[in-house]
Amino acid sequence: QVQLVESGGGLVQAGESLRLSCAASGRTFSRITVGWFRQAPGKEREFVASLTWTGRSTLYADSVKGRFTLSRDNAKSTSTLQMNSLKPEDTAVYYCAADVLGPGSSKKEEYEYWGQGTQVTVSN
Repeated sequence: QVQLVESGGGLVQAGESLRLSCAASGRTFSRITVGWFRQAPGKEREFVASLTWTGRSTLYADSVKGRFTLSRDNAKSTSTLQMNSLKPEDTAVYYCAADVLGPGSSKKEEYEYWGQGTQVTVSN
C-alpha cells in the first residue's frame, strides 16, 4: 500500500506560481513512479506530468510543457510540481498518483494509488 497526501493548492492570479507537494508513505519511495493529474469541473481527469522511479524520464502534457516542472526527493519521500505562469484553464483539482516500478505513463489506469487531491484556482 502507498498513501499519498497532496498539499500546496490555493487561489492565485493568472501569471503567478504555485508549488504542489505530494508526500508518500507505505512503500519505498525510490521504487515509485509519480504521476500528477488534474480534473476540472465537468471534465475528465487528465494527465499533467510523470517522473519515473529512476528519475531518468519525465513526461509532460503539451498544455503545461515549459511552465510546469516535476521533481522528486527520495530522501524526503516527496514529489513537487512547480507550476509557473498559471492560466485560468489550469484551474482544477490536482491529484498525485503512484505506480510502483512503473515506466512512466500518461494513462491514469497505469497508476495504482491516488491521493485525495488539492484545489488549484487561477483567477483572471
